[in-house]
Amino acid sequence: MKLEEELKQTRFKDEYQKAMLNIIFTGNWLEVSANQALKQYDLSAQQFNVLRILRGSSPRALNLLDIQERMMDKMSNATRLVEKLRQKGLLTREQCDSNRRKVEIEITEKGKALLRELDPIMEKNHREITKKLTPEEVATISELLDKLRS
Repeated sequence: MKLEEELKQTRFKDEYQKAMLNIIFTGNWLEVSANQALKQYDLSAQQFNVLRILRGSSPRALNLLDIQERMMDKMSNATRLVEKLRQKGLLTREQCDSNRRKVEIEITEKGKALLRELDPIMEKNHREITKKLTPEEVATISELLDKLRS
């Protein structure tokens, strides 16, 4: 559906404003889709992102700053996300004996198993979202978004 229809707005100041609104709207739309897929697992998209970051670094533990730097949503409260995931048994949070300010965070086997279960579900979600696009169009979108952020 066109942005004009989604927002019930027929005019924009210019194509730059329309593009910015389209990017924001689409980003939110994608997050809602991810959250719907993750809802039955009692996970948010941000929690899923933390688990994937930890799986990617495994077996090396990360500290909170490492996680925050790698997160897709830089505004997320990583401390709160880590604590919720710890309470669910999906990661561990250990204070370093030699430096009490240093906290090492690792994904647990339970967390890895959950991601193995979620991988095909999220892959299916991504394929469903992008099914109308060719591989070339997907690559072009990525290139343009990278260019926008550079």
